[in-house]
Amino acid sequence: MTTREKDRIIEMAWEDRTPFEAIEFQFGYAESDVIKLMRKTLKRSSFNLWRKRVNSKVSKKHRKKRSGDIERFKCSRQKHISNNKISKR
Repeated sequence: MTTREKDRIIEMAWEDRTPFEAIEFQFGYAESDVIKLMRKTLKRSSFNLWRKRVNSKVSKKHRKKRSGDIERFKCSRQKHISNNKISKR
């Protein structure tokens, strides 16, 4: 994994509305792999805050917490996702 891919996975993991399924779809990293990466990369306090937020009712990281109306992985304002390349607005 390149540094760029690693940074993008961490960025997606921090985003509350990006589900783990989107990370797995783009990078092949399951939720447990993302958790391991975050644990290894972040400071302990940052990792604990992230896990607390992911498991809260606010976060939509898990598909079961998302509304049934949301079937996409990307924001409607985002133009195109192709592998790890995201177009700018």
